[in-house]
Amino acid sequence: MEFIQIEAFLAAAETGSFRRAAETLFLSQPSVSARVQSLEEELGVPLFHRMGRGVRLTDMAKTFRPYAERCVESIRQAKDVIGAEKASSGGVLNIASARVIGTYSLPFIVHKFKTKYPNVNVHINIGRSSDVLEMVLNEDVQVGLGRELTHPDILTMHLYNEDVMLATSPDHPFAIKGEASIYEIAREPLILYDRESSYFVLISQVCREAGISPIVEMTLDSVEATKHMVELGMGISFLPKVAVRAEVERGSLSLIPMQDGHLVSLPTALMLREAHHYSPTVLAFLDVVKEFHRLDTDLLNA
Repeated sequence: MEFIQIEAFLAAAETGSFRRAAETLFLSQPSVSARVQSLEEELGVPLFHRMGRGVRLTDMAKTFRPYAERCVESIRQAKDVIGAEKASSGGVLNIASARVIGTYSLPFIVHKFKTKYPNVNVHINIGRSSDVLEMVLNEDVQVGLGRELTHPDILTMHLYNEDVMLATSPDHPFAIKGEASIYEIAREPLILYDRESSYFVLISQVCREAGISPIVEMTLDSVEATKHMVELGMGISFLPKVAVRAEVERGSLSLIPMQDGHLVSLPTALMLREAHHYSPTVLAFLDVVKEFHRLDTDLLNA
């Protein structure tokens, strides 16, 4: 009895069709049929009722199925263990990240990864989300982190929604009042981060939808510089919440709730080049990302 026979049986049992099982396994339909037939011959019993448009499990197959599932799961677990061992023995991991993620979130993920796999060399490229997608697409890097972008050759896995908050100096009237409306914001000098960034596009869209034209006093290509300008009272800004955590804790910036219920968030995703197989190092990194963000689902099946 071979793994490929059991795999074909389970795929057909799950999908109810040899054709759909073949699509799932990236095989031809005759290959799946042949594997199931050889398994039936080895077991000496039929496993499926062949019907016009599909297949249905026989009683014997229903008895056999849980054992087959345990067998496949054991093999997968063994492969995962071997993969983790291979990842821990060395290798290179190339990552591309959007600036905010690369500055405020990725260091903690990489620290966790390097603690588990100290022999893996990690190289990180920082850029805009569009640059990240391009680097993943061109296979300059193995993993990308950035705004949720779509491309037919890119596997995009949602990680979380990044909250973007209105930030002011602590003595600003909005901070004293404890809230602000989108229309009040329209009358304030606004300092925005990078005209080509996802954040600028998102804030511009929110303003358009509200029918206002904000007073953009200044644009900068650095979140850190933007924060300092706001701290000095030169204007207000919309900034990713993760980027201002330290300033809020020490009291040099205030985060202001939107009075009229305008919530701004940016979907953040992990990007991979579409492939049937990924290196043990990449799979190990995906597991760390999943653990860091407390995700319940398998990233490759998200």
